[in-house]
Amino acid sequence: MSLGIMEEEDLAEYFRLQYGERLLQLLQKFPNIEEQSESPSIRLLEKKKEAKVMHHAMLQKKEIFQRRMETLNLRWEELGIKEAQLKAHIQKFEQFIQENDQKRIRALKKANKERELKRRRMHELAKTKQEMAALRLEHQRLSSKLQDYAIFNKYLEKVVEHSEFEEIHEVMARYKTLVSMHYDLMQSAQEGQEKIERAKARLAHYMEEKDDEILQHNNELARLQMRFDRARSDVIIWESRWAHIQNTAAKKTLLLGTIKMATLNLFQIVSKQLKEMTYVSLEDTHKQLDMIQQFIQDLSDLWAEVKKKDQQQIRF
Repeated sequence: MSLGIMEEEDLAEYFRLQYGERLLQLLQKFPNIEEQSESPSIRLLEKKKEAKVMHHAMLQKKEIFQRRMETLNLRWEELGIKEAQLKAHIQKFEQFIQENDQKRIRALKKANKERELKRRRMHELAKTKQEMAALRLEHQRLSSKLQDYAIFNKYLEKVVEHSEFEEIHEVMARYKTLVSMHYDLMQSAQEGQEKIERAKARLAHYMEEKDDEILQHNNELARLQMRFDRARSDVIIWESRWAHIQNTAAKKTLLLGTIKMATLNLFQIVSKQLKEMTYVSLEDTHKQLDMIQQFIQDLSDLWAEVKKKDQQQIRF
């Protein structure tokens, strides 16, 4: 906290706290005026003198305090400047440390990259050495094969001497042409064989499908034949039933005609007995039967009544 310039009240309070006890001790050293003299003027003079001494002492203390305060302010300002300088040095030092860390990290990364590059180069070198060793072995193998094939070179030279060819490479070209033609012919033959096989496979598949279709049609035909046989047997049965129904219908028609004729005869007889004019159609058999039934019922009731009277007469 900065000290600054104190106000007057704060300064008085400071002197009171710092020098109050000392002033009391100083006043106690002076002789008691009441004991020396009882004159008020003398006491007043003594008091003024003491006040001047106290004021002078206070001024001296105040001046000393102000000089000390100024010194402290100067030192505080110097400390502030030094603190700022120290902070600047610390910041520069931290920046220096950070830069050193970054340089160290970059150096480590660079070293890691160089180690990785060295490792890859060592790996490539080892691989190249292996390839060189393999190439040497291949060279030795080809050299040995060349020595083995030297006899064929001599054979081709003799072929050139006893043929129409002038150089060995012409013989080789002719051979390559024949081999290529043979390869083309073999490939054509293989393609033709593959086409034949595919055609055979399609034919077999087609025959299989047609056989399945024929089998399905035969099954369907057998099923339809069975339905036809059942239908024909059903036709015979229904024809016989129809003939029976026709015969039965003819008999019942004849019986119905006979019943109608008998009913009409009875109706005419009843009409004559009743001696009444009836307006019933000749074809209305049901109405005729109703009237015949009514007539028979009336006769039955009349007969019962006559029989009852006869029995009564017999009793008397």
